Amino acid sequence: MNTPHVPPFVHLRLHTEYSISDGLLRIPELMEETARRKTPAVAVTDLNNLFAAVKFYGAALERGVKPIIGCELHVGAADGAGADEIVLLCADARGYHNLTRLVTRAYLEGQEHDTPHVRREWLADCRDGLIALSGGMLGDVGKALLGDDRRRLDQVLAFWGELFDGRYYLELQSTRRAGEKEYIESALALARRTGLPVVATNDVRFLRRRDFDSHEAKVCIGQGYTLADKRRPRQYSPEQYLKSAPEMASLFDGVPSALENTLEIATRCTLDLRFGKTLLPEFPLAQGVGAAEQITAAAENGLAAILAGAGASLHRETYRKRLASELAIIRDMGYESYFLIVADFIAWAKREGIPVGPGRGSGAGSLVAYALGITELDPIRYELLFERFLNPERVSMPDFDVDFCIEGRDRVIQYVAERYGRDRVSQIITFGSLGAKAAVRDVGRVLGHPYGFVDRIAKLIPNRLNITLKEALAESEELRRSCEDDDVGQIMDAAQKLEGLARNPGKHAGGVVISPTPMEDYTALYCEPGGGNAVTHFDMKDVEKIGLVKFDFLGLKTLTIIAKAVAQLRARGADVDIERIALDDPAVYRLLQRGD
Repeated sequence: MNTPHVPPFVHLRLHTEYSISDGLLRIPELMEETARRKTPAVAVTDLNNLFAAVKFYGAALERGVKPIIGCELHVGAADGAGADEIVLLCADARGYHNLTRLVTRAYLEGQEHDTPHVRREWLADCRDGLIALSGGMLGDVGKALLGDDRRRLDQVLAFWGELFDGRYYLELQSTRRAGEKEYIESALALARRTGLPVVATNDVRFLRRRDFDSHEAKVCIGQGYTLADKRRPRQYSPEQYLKSAPEMASLFDGVPSALENTLEIATRCTLDLRFGKTLLPEFPLAQGVGAAEQITAAAENGLAAILAGAGASLHRETYRKRLASELAIIRDMGYESYFLIVADFIAWAKREGIPVGPGRGSGAGSLVAYALGITELDPIRYELLFERFLNPERVSMPDFDVDFCIEGRDRVIQYVAERYGRDRVSQIITFGSLGAKAAVRDVGRVLGHPYGFVDRIAKLIPNRLNITLKEALAESEELRRSCEDDDVGQIMDAAQKLEGLARNPGKHAGGVVISPTPMEDYTALYCEPGGGNAVTHFDMKDVEKIGLVKFDFLGLKTLTIIAKAVAQLRARGADVDIERIALDDPAVYRLLQRGD
């Protein structure tokens, strides 16, 4: 018996959990299933963002699947009239950089009603290297077809035809949502009339059909509705799961080109993101002076000043040899600019009277750091090892954790932005996730249970950092017994399916990246509605993976308290220098011993 031929199919429209409001797919599960099916490629097109791009790209390559990076965008006019969906896929590096620019501009300039929008006029400068899918029923072509608006249809077809000549596809979906059947008939008739190619997508939001209810719960959490609320928008279908090629073939058996074009598009998309190369910003230097020369001179001068103020018993040759050894390693690894940049913003903070910590972590083991004024600790006196901080046998970026007075930290970041360029300095995004208790509370609410009932369940979860619901059930007998109640069991089951999903973007407490060229060359930027400081689209791990260098500007309340205490003492006439205070004062140790 001959097996019927199944046309190849690649999913080109798919939302992960990083769509935040409407995606349920976890990247590891997506890649495991895609690899299991031996699908050659898959695209991720999260809503208005590229948050998952690096995670997805790396995970796909690990599983031998071709990654296609894209984005589903809201496109609006300059006057704010209406918004249509479009899906843009990166065909190459130019497309990736153009998509990054578009997404950044949508957040920084195009926020409307708390949603980022791309203006149509922006697309002309950012079209190269991108392939466009029409957006189905919610694209401008789809709306014109369903509204039988021939004049509008001719306008938008001319616009997209000029913008993406040979790179624009009419998108077909068959997910049993209202209007789809009429749209497909009209779209196919349009394709026959104009010769436009068609492509099938499934607008995927979750892995399996049975995940639909969990997806609806996540959507309700984001929108503030309960599942039973008759007013809530019902825009999704149980059919929006990761369908197999045979399932898609059965939906579009009369339109084989719609399936074949998914493979054609996947073939056209080849993006090579390079990981592992460090992208160090350059320290501003005088003409004719190199970074190696600058750091050597500065460190030797700093050490000379330290030795000049020290007692005669100090083993000066030990210090000079250690300094020369460290400098050789720093120069060989190419990290001169990193040390110079850190030393520069610390020196500026001290000149401005902003208290700076003496140094902590492995960076305190560097004599070069001590000589440059980055730290205030003598690593030789305290027998600290430089190799814990920087080791050529285990190549990793140096990482100074620098503490600033909490009231002055933001001024230091502003100085860095002005010195290196505001388009090259950004703080780093974080993603809040649904923890165990938050998942129970949110699910209980969307299921319509009273607050007190849900609160009692949440309080049965042990108070342990990062505890999972599975661990909580194993540890708490009372929680396990409570699950015998059908309502509690339903809440716990639903909460476990949502637990750990990305819930909201935030900002890293101290991480700042400085890029060698404008930040948009490497990552899109995000900002909350209403403005505020922009942050990278990639979290700390992903920022480092693409090679950008993170600098830690940590706000430490203790420094603020010490500074205020010293100011009060000086106001009373006491001459106190906190940087030269004795570390072996017997009275201090007696105070600590009393435990008062």
